[in-house]
Amino acid sequence: MNSSAGKARRKWPCDGLACGERPMVTAAALLLMLCAQTDPAAAARRPGAWSQGPWRDLFTQSRPKLRRAALPAPVPLPKPRPADAPATESEKPAAGQPAPAETAKPAEQAAPAPPPPSACRLALTEEIAIAPSISDIHGVGGCGGEDLVRLEAVVLPDKRRVEVKPAAILRCTMASAIVDWIRSDMAPLAASLGSVISDLDNFDSFECRGRNRVVGGKLSEHGRANALDVRALKLANGQSISLTDRTVSREVRESVLHSACARFSTVLGPGSDWYHEDHIHLDLMERHNNYKICQWNVWDPLPPVAPLLPAERPEEAPPREVAAKSEAGKSDAAKSDVVKSDAAKAALSEPDAGDTRRATKKRRQYRRF
Repeated sequence: MNSSAGKARRKWPCDGLACGERPMVTAAALLLMLCAQTDPAAAARRPGAWSQGPWRDLFTQSRPKLRRAALPAPVPLPKPRPADAPATESEKPAAGQPAPAETAKPAEQAAPAPPPPSACRLALTEEIAIAPSISDIHGVGGCGGEDLVRLEAVVLPDKRRVEVKPAAILRCTMASAIVDWIRSDMAPLAASLGSVISDLDNFDSFECRGRNRVVGGKLSEHGRANALDVRALKLANGQSISLTDRTVSREVRESVLHSACARFSTVLGPGSDWYHEDHIHLDLMERHNNYKICQWNVWDPLPPVAPLLPAERPEEAPPREVAAKSEAGKSDAAKSDVVKSDAAKAALSEPDAGDTRRATKKRRQYRRF
């Protein structure tokens, strides 16, 4: 095969450019066109081969992926408002507009029904006592109680009232026992004295404390509203029956003692301890086998005190001169008696000679043994 430079030009005509320069120029033009885009974000949004191929990361702006720890926690939504919830200020009807009936029904259903009254409460009517009910008390350490009343007065069979001053807060059972005691026992006692009871001196009723007011001690029956301290019973004629006063008739105090011990489980008064020297404690404490305590000494009146000045001279007494002479004669006779007794003692103290010999002889005989 014959070849030369002149023949080669006839086989591959390339004019003024080399045959390999034309493809390179075409590739460079394409790259310049791609780089001429000014908005890469717009180019990234356009679907194309460069945005979906392996060159995606080079020609698009991608946001960094967040980890689970960096993601915001989901916020829980509030629960729906219940139907029986009270209406807010925005939901309340304006003044002068009646409230809708639908909102009033749930409120009535939400209010708890009060418990039914007890048998004691039904029996303690206004015909025998003025004792309105009060709410239950639940304090610390079992203090308080249920079925409580405020005993203000006792109504006698003749419709007269015995005021309880001050009003006593008690359990219904204790208040009922006090009412029966006043109506059945104390009213007849006052009638025997020619009067009627007007007031009951209440020294203490409900108080959340320990026994005998000792801090940290066992809970007293006063803390359970199951006790009453009575100091006196006042009569309509102004007389007062102080239950611990020695000047009051012993029979009256003993009658009160017997009636109280028959009705209450605990009766404490003078002689039980020094905490109850000026009042009487009554309660209905429950014990094993219904054991009762009745400690109340009815003291006798104190003896009268001797007067400081001597008594006056009686009228039947002799004149003072006669009395002085009689006293002088008595003194002379007493002196003569004293002299005679002294002489007799001296005669006895001087024994005879024979007696001395006999005595010495006896001593000698005694010494021989």
